[in-house]
Amino acid sequence: MPAMQRRSFLGALATGGAVLGQSKQFQPEWASLRTHAVPAWFEDAKLGIFIHWGLYSVPAWAEPSGELGKVAPAKWFYQNPYAEWYLNSIRLKESGAYKHHVATYGADFDYYQFGKTFEQQNRQWKAASWASLFRDVGAQYVVLTTKHHDGYTLWPSKVPNPRRPQGGMNSPRDLVGELTTAVRASGLKMGLYYSGGLDWTFEQRPVATMGDLRTTAPKTEEYARYADAHWRELIRLYQPSVLWNDIGYPALAKPESLFADYYNTVRDGVINNRFSVDFSDFTTPEYAKYDKITAKKWESCRGLGFSFGYNQVEGPDQVLAADKLIALLVDIVSKNGNLLLNIGPKPDGSISEIQTDRLKALGRWMAMNSEGIVATRPWVRPSARTADGIDVRFTKKGDALYAFLLTRPATAKLTVPGLTAAAGMKVRLLGGGDVKWKQAGADLVIDAPSRLPGEHALALRMTPAPAPVNP
Repeated sequence: MPAMQRRSFLGALATGGAVLGQSKQFQPEWASLRTHAVPAWFEDAKLGIFIHWGLYSVPAWAEPSGELGKVAPAKWFYQNPYAEWYLNSIRLKESGAYKHHVATYGADFDYYQFGKTFEQQNRQWKAASWASLFRDVGAQYVVLTTKHHDGYTLWPSKVPNPRRPQGGMNSPRDLVGELTTAVRASGLKMGLYYSGGLDWTFEQRPVATMGDLRTTAPKTEEYARYADAHWRELIRLYQPSVLWNDIGYPALAKPESLFADYYNTVRDGVINNRFSVDFSDFTTPEYAKYDKITAKKWESCRGLGFSFGYNQVEGPDQVLAADKLIALLVDIVSKNGNLLLNIGPKPDGSISEIQTDRLKALGRWMAMNSEGIVATRPWVRPSARTADGIDVRFTKKGDALYAFLLTRPATAKLTVPGLTAAAGMKVRLLGGGDVKWKQAGADLVIDAPSRLPGEHALALRMTPAPAPVNP
């Protein structure tokens, strides 16, 4: 995408503008809320950056046991690879995290003592440096964890925590506000994460099993008022474009009232499906993705490695290689999804070398190929496979069909299967130029240039779009 065109597109994303059909007032009733339409910016914006940053970024330790879904449920919380779950992990005395904590800090070191270190180290953090990086990666929106399960907020909330009257549970620096301003100045949308279902200052029993996620969720009216006041404070102060809740929400907080007030305040806002109600603008599979085109908008969230929070233990064996990351993005987009890709900064706000390397590789690829990603829609089918075993993914935009070859071919011919050329069709290799092609039965055979452009997955633009064979 040309630089001027890209800036114009990002500016439109950031400012939002009128959203077709969204000028009405929503009522705090499910029938009214279900008339909400997903705004075009979220349909168009295929890549978001998720940020987990907080007290857990100081110890930055978790067992790199495996991705969610690939570790036995009975062992998950005792070998939890999520560094942001450090407080829960050290409450389980049989866990590796507890042993690490005792050996490193001592058995009597309270988790919330990490607050002083976190607040001291983040004083030099510059929000603009993150925003610039995210823009260069090719992301269109950002989601920041404002409060994770440990209850510490990244903004100086005026809502008192009744279980921690001594204070120390709110950042004295408005990290949320500073990043929100910087992200929007860079032309991106800003969303906010909030842990509505778990708060370990209200419930100190550790989560040891999946069933404990339900039984340790605070259900009192006191907590419902607290969580509702937090979300409303976040909406009033920052007008987030995404409400990204986690692990459920107290029914006593009346989420339908919160949703109506949010939609009436933020006209182009969206709400995820983790409020534990039968309503959402999009679904959020975690470390997972759908295997077919899904009509309802969805967003796959995951870390670059096994953890969301920064984990000093993770290395190349746990972090996605650049080619795998790019193939993941293309696959998700071909099926009507967004990728919300997480980074875990260090407590001083710096981003580890390995995470920065992956982000920059993705940015280089997006600079060349984003026209086949951003503002596209799924085609009649998401995928195909060439005779030599290369996986292909499809997207469409206007009269163009994009075919992505997820691995680079070893031959001088690129075969895209199951397509019938349109009259006068032209084929262009993104980052390269127009290429010659011919119809060979049900396939298009394309002459590859002697030198393929860029790195990793290749993208072909075909206009007018060919027709599918046996769709």
